Amino acid sequence: MQSSKDRLPLRIGVGIILLNKKNKVFVGRRIDNPTKFWQMPQGGVNKNEDYFNAAKRELEEETSIKSVKLIKELDSWIKYDLPKNLLGKIWKGKYGGQKQKWFVMRFLGDDKEISVKTKHPEFFEWKWIELDKITDVVVDFKLNVYKEVKEKVKKIIT
Repeated sequence: MQSSKDRLPLRIGVGIILLNKKNKVFVGRRIDNPTKFWQMPQGGVNKNEDYFNAAKRELEEETSIKSVKLIKELDSWIKYDLPKNLLGKIWKGKYGGQKQKWFVMRFLGDDKEISVKTKHPEFFEWKWIELDKITDVVVDFKLNVYKEVKEKVKKIIT
């Protein structure tokens, strides 16, 4: 077992739970893992960037979506570790996982606004799913993150 000083640091990131008018959640299938797994938009925070602005930027970079309003910033950080087979491969090997701030947002636009064919695409497909289904479609090492997010969002939208 690695000691804490031998572990790679966690990357600071943001995640977006984007809800449509029917409270369905936006998910995309990643280009770099085109199997059965889907994920919500997420990404890193630039130096001196506010977390909410980072979330809006990541959302637009990954989905072209601009028409949103903030419902709530989830309190507390949510963390995950990369599995051993991905250590050294993702994020140029500098991080062992992520520590994320999550934002619940309402999509105010029309589905025609959504395009995953962006300048640097991360997704090749997208869909809206029921909140309860997000833990069924996520890659295993992010399952605890999605469980926690799902429970917190349920309390907000019910």
